Amino acid sequence: MTARTPIRIAIVGVGKIVRDQHLPALAKNPDFELVAAASRNATVEGVANFGSIEALLAEGPAVDALSLCMPPQVRYDAAHKAISAGKHVFLEKPPGATISEVEDLKALADAKGVTLFASWHSRYAPGVEAARKFLAGTTVRKASLVWKEDVRRWHPGQAWIWEAGGFGVFDPFINCLSIVTHILPPLHVTRALLDFPENRDAPVAARIDFAGANGLTASADIDWLQTGPQTWDIVAETDAGRMALSSGGAKLAIDGKPVQDEPEREYPALYERFAGIVRDGVSDVDVAPLRHVADAFLLGKRNVVAPFFD
Repeated sequence: MTARTPIRIAIVGVGKIVRDQHLPALAKNPDFELVAAASRNATVEGVANFGSIEALLAEGPAVDALSLCMPPQVRYDAAHKAISAGKHVFLEKPPGATISEVEDLKALADAKGVTLFASWHSRYAPGVEAARKFLAGTTVRKASLVWKEDVRRWHPGQAWIWEAGGFGVFDPFINCLSIVTHILPPLHVTRALLDFPENRDAPVAARIDFAGANGLTASADIDWLQTGPQTWDIVAETDAGRMALSSGGAKLAIDGKPVQDEPEREYPALYERFAGIVRDGVSDVDVAPLRHVADAFLLGKRNVVAPFFD
């Protein structure tokens, strides 16, 4: 594969995020040529379509890479098949249902000499890198994470997110954790209270406490039932002032003064990164955000709340 040869890619699992983000990003990136899709219930116009990844790999056109966008509970088997077939793999977030399966896929990718990419899209929000550089030059004393959105707006009718392994409210909150683990000093979960609707197997809200070295503390308030304006804020109190990263990482302010406010282009940046690591023959797999989720479930106290109906 040369720098000028497009990477032939297929999408597996055609749902809302694929139509909203993946397809537009791929269409504008000359490093990729979308040649196929595989999905049980949907198709992509203009490419070869298959009902399963097995059919795509056995009968489809030649592909160099696959972008796996199905729910995390079923992603491991698909990723294992793709890597075993010598394909580079892009994992939609979260990269898997457990840490162990992601680490196993990374080891397999290394053994097969292919690229594996855990695509934490929120790390590519416009204000994140500037926030990281600011925090690297000061001491962080305290952080507050507030992540509240409307599940009915973002995941209408998606039953899998309420099943065991579907993450529940941690599906959006892991976006916050992907930023936090990139810009803040190391933290660990010390306490968690998880609200489970009485008719669901995944939480709808949570309160979480974190701690780090030298007295650093952080707290998280996350909710999946907020209507109206959505809240995606990370605030850090530092020796150099108050840093506020808002709108999911799009806007950065220091002591109330705007520093960064640019249009969102997370998925275009993700595919630029994927193309780069494929060309370089390396992987990019960070399980730190997923580890925080696992720790919250390990330490979390279960609190049963009113049932949820979509």
